[in-house]
Amino acid sequence: MLNDPRSHGLWERTAPPAPVTRPLLGAVTADMAVIGAGYTGCSAALHLAQAGARVVVLERAEVGFGAAGRNVGLANAGLWVMPQDIITALGEDHGNRILNLLGNGPAEVWDIITAHDIACEATHNGTLHLAVGKAGLKELEERCAQWQARGAPVSLLDKAETERRVGTRAYEGALLDLRAGTVQPLAYVRGLARAAMAAGAAIHTASPVERVEVAGKGWRLSTPQGHVDADWVIVATDAYTTQPFAELRLEQVHLPYFNFATAPLSAEQRARILPGLEGCWDTKEVLNSFRMDAAGRLVFGSVGALRGPGASIHRNYSRRALARLFPDLKGIAFESEWYGMIGMTSDNIPRFHRLGHRVICFAGYNGRGIGTGTVFGRVLAEHILGKIAEADLPLPLAAPAAIRNRRFKELYYETGAQAAHFVDQRI
Repeated sequence: MLNDPRSHGLWERTAPPAPVTRPLLGAVTADMAVIGAGYTGCSAALHLAQAGARVVVLERAEVGFGAAGRNVGLANAGLWVMPQDIITALGEDHGNRILNLLGNGPAEVWDIITAHDIACEATHNGTLHLAVGKAGLKELEERCAQWQARGAPVSLLDKAETERRVGTRAYEGALLDLRAGTVQPLAYVRGLARAAMAAGAAIHTASPVERVEVAGKGWRLSTPQGHVDADWVIVATDAYTTQPFAELRLEQVHLPYFNFATAPLSAEQRARILPGLEGCWDTKEVLNSFRMDAAGRLVFGSVGALRGPGASIHRNYSRRALARLFPDLKGIAFESEWYGMIGMTSDNIPRFHRLGHRVICFAGYNGRGIGTGTVFGRVLAEHILGKIAEADLPLPLAAPAAIRNRRFKELYYETGAQAAHFVDQRI
């Protein structure tokens, strides 16, 4: 995408074509303007257009250019944070609302895929959170107990069942979450965009918003070749926010994350490695993830950026890690490599912001963008349409607050991941 093979990698190679879009030219009037054509922006546009609103989406680059087109493709339920910790942080009302909303997030993803016939390799077979050592197993036992107390369809698998499902003896157990699954993430967001356009929304790519200013009772959003006048503005740029609304970028630490995709595995290898096609990630601090695509490629990822010395360090680490997990994959070729940025808040919980009169957003998805972005887009649409009052939103109103030493933390994550992967399995 934009002539960068390391931006979207395998997903750009295998996704259906994006819907035909053009830059904004001239003056346009709308009820709502949406900045960003990722999961949140396209979902909001779809639900607003279905309700009969005039919606214009302005995208700086292309549909799915940000995290939506770069991530692993795990449609997970909930957040990284333990359920009880979320209630402690947000209180009973908002804590239970966000847990219920995001716990059911994958269900909304599957429903939208079915309703709009989105071709995105959707596989609703659950995910496996893999326990590294006894400490990892203890963490998963607590996570399982808290979700089961809320009635979630999760279960703790022992070492033998984990080995049968994953194809390696490297893990002490796993948390199986039947709500979740995998998608081809760029294909999914392109399908969302196509559905929104079919419902009547206009999406303009190569249209970066340069200024947002008051115009009458609403707002004017100016791009290089035109402008949109709208009553409401949804900011749906999250970790890829630049200008305007740079305050959203300042409240998030960028965590780089890479992926490598192997050549397609043989039928014999596919029968042993993830035969149930669950998406996986582990409990390590510098975590690993892996899943299959529809052609039988194993997609392996971890923390790190594929730039400078990191490119070779992370590539070599990934080869060693795969060989350790699955010895018969030693020496297998990588067909694609790519990376992107995850926006992390100070407490790993998203935020709801009002950035001006009738200018609203959710931000800080902390690596859970597929289900979270899909449902947050719907919630923003329903709030604008008067179906959900601000007092009933899943998160309390918060002012953006810059994270101290943000740049140092980002440098630490990138160089720390390089150091961890350089040392791993060498000592």
